[in-house]
Amino acid sequence: MLSDAELVAILVGSGRVGGNAVDVASGLLAEWRGLAGLARATPAELIRTMGVGPATACRLSAAVEIASRLGTARAGARLASSADIAAVAQPAIGRERTERLLVLVADGGQRLTRVEAVAVGQAGSCPVPVREVLALVLRYDGVTFAVAHNHPGGNPTPSAADISATDRLRDAAAGVGLRLLDHVVVTEQTWRSVTASR
Repeated sequence: MLSDAELVAILVGSGRVGGNAVDVASGLLAEWRGLAGLARATPAELIRTMGVGPATACRLSAAVEIASRLGTARAGARLASSADIAAVAQPAIGRERTERLLVLVADGGQRLTRVEAVAVGQAGSCPVPVREVLALVLRYDGVTFAVAHNHPGGNPTPSAADISATDRLRDAAAGVGLRLLDHVVVTEQTWRSVTASR
């Protein structure tokens, strides 16, 4: 099995003066404190490292995006619990440095049919656009759905605003014949159900 540095070195492709691709990869991993930190880096941040040009930075970012999409490519998965919702949302948005709201559209049997981001906020807040969320669920013939957003600071405890937004969304969904399964807050390492936090 390849080490983290060796895997990153494959994407780096070539070294720099005085060091090979593994040296560049090791430097990246040290600078970003491992793979998780490296996954959060933007291409503009990556090219500041000696030996990493625009093409390498784009390859690294593309690999992270592919991994993220594989983590959320779970069509047909059943959203039977808050943990199921978190398992879909966490790989997609858990590592983001700004808050993002994800909608998980499901059928009447709570089987996932689509995952889509509908809002991007700041480092400490993200709006819950009720009309946009419901329009998305209806557009894709959803019957049940869940929402999830991330807390970049690492604390998954729902805020008062998260609880209030969940109540508004649940009431509005019921008014158009939809059912909100849960609203889950995720971080890179953990998650919390807004509903269960009451």
